[in-house]
Amino acid sequence: MVAERKGRWKLEDAKARFSEVVRRAASEGPQTVTVRGREAAVVLSSEQYEKLRPAPAERPSLLELTREPDYGRDVDL
Repeated sequence: MVAERKGRWKLEDAKARFSEVVRRAASEGPQTVTVRGREAAVVLSSEQYEKLRPAPAERPSLLELTREPDYGRDVDL
């Protein structure tokens, strides 16, 4: 049960050795999991994942919205 190539795992091997897959993702980089020879998933370290994630959009508070000059103009009471 050895990774086919560095960073590439058959699904059954990845399941059986999941802690090693995670450990290698942290130390060696992304680990690809294949199903029937086709890439199916990638295990990333949390650090790598955070780099890929988009920054959360800053949303104005309700108070800031009410201070906007057009606030409530299109509301029909």
